[in-house]
Amino acid sequence: MNKDSKGFGFGINKMKQFAAALQKAQEMQENAKKLQEELEQMEIQGVSEEGLITVVMSGNQEPLRVEIDPVALAKTPQEVAELVTAAMKDAYAKSKANMEQRMEELTSSLNIPGM
Repeated sequence: MNKDSKGFGFGINKMKQFAAALQKAQEMQENAKKLQEELEQMEIQGVSEEGLITVVMSGNQEPLRVEIDPVALAKTPQEVAELVTAAMKDAYAKSKANMEQRMEELTSSLNIPGM
């Protein structure tokens, strides 16, 4: 058997491929940790249609705060609830899109088949 045959042992080329795969895995782990830290620090705003309610979420979709324009307090409880819900949905959609984009950037830079 030569060094590149498909026997039970590792040939030089297989060892190099294995080392490269380990290096890519370590790189991905480091980049994922960095991305997680960045997402935690981000603030993404979702706003109701009238702009009376703002919901702020982190990049990893953790709710941080709700800001209510005093004008909103003159509305009925049902209307305020609808405004808050709209702002939450907007913040969630923006946060999710941001996270998906960042994950795509992370995985595409590694050139892993199927990702």
